[in-house]
Amino acid sequence: MSTTTHTTRRLAYIAILSTVSFLLMYVQFPLIPGADFLQFEFSILPVLLALVIFDLKSAFAVLTLRTLLKFLLNNGGVGTLIGLPMNYIALSLFVFALALIWKKKQTVASYILAGLVGTLALTAAMFLLNYVYAVPLYAAFAHFDIKTMLGLGNYLFMMVIPFNLLEGLIFSVSFAALYAAIRPIIAKL
Repeated sequence: MSTTTHTTRRLAYIAILSTVSFLLMYVQFPLIPGADFLQFEFSILPVLLALVIFDLKSAFAVLTLRTLLKFLLNNGGVGTLIGLPMNYIALSLFVFALALIWKKKQTVASYILAGLVGTLALTAAMFLLNYVYAVPLYAAFAHFDIKTMLGLGNYLFMMVIPFNLLEGLIFSVSFAALYAAIRPIIAKL
């Protein structure tokens, strides 16, 4: 296959996976009772497919394009402006963990380790980002003062940490199932 054909094919896959990832952002649901504003969605799955089919650079291209599409086509205002950068950072850490730990040596043990590291990294990032970035900005610009309404400790320890740990677990299990199902197809690409 020529370099031009390979590049064109790669760009087409990135465009398709970015679109699918963006569309998956519409299918959201809460994981933690009482924290309906913390929504889970599966948009990371096409990003991880780009990682497996191509490389980390392609995965970040899909993540970046899906994020730009969300910002441009489905911007929910202040909530999107505050939450989307956090989502991008957290998912980047998860993808990066899979790329570093699992991509080169694709074993069950390395996948479990990568999923665990990715989950802990995204959870720690979301804890920190909520504390120093989101909580103050939501209070200032969305008139949603989490400190007053829920208590900062309650919010961080009873909602943010459990939500993100559960999110990382679901990401890990769902991608493992997806990858197992389509691995024969990927091998032919």
